[in-house]
Amino acid sequence: MELLVQQVAHWQQPRWAAVAAGGNVSRADLVHRLVQEIANLAADAEGQPRRTVPRLDNDLALPDQLRVVAADLLAAGPDGEVLARAAAEVAATRTVL
Repeated sequence: MELLVQQVAHWQQPRWAAVAAGGNVSRADLVHRLVQEIANLAADAEGQPRRTVPRLDNDLALPDQLRVVAADLLAAGPDGEVLARAAAEVAATRTVL
């Protein structure tokens, strides 16, 4: 996940608003979807209910949101299958950004 955060942390608003490759959603929407998926995996690993991650008005906050949910996932101590799923989601997102 750190590679993805490094890839996007310096982006300004126009770059976030651009449409992701091969899709019809913005890069910001795509990364927020990833943030939500990682948050869902963390909640499942903790045995907690899933919660909606707020979509903040400022897309520049997305790298920080990703860092937070990734830390939550790692703190939950998930099994290898969950970590592999998270890694696959991150890789898929990086591919289309």
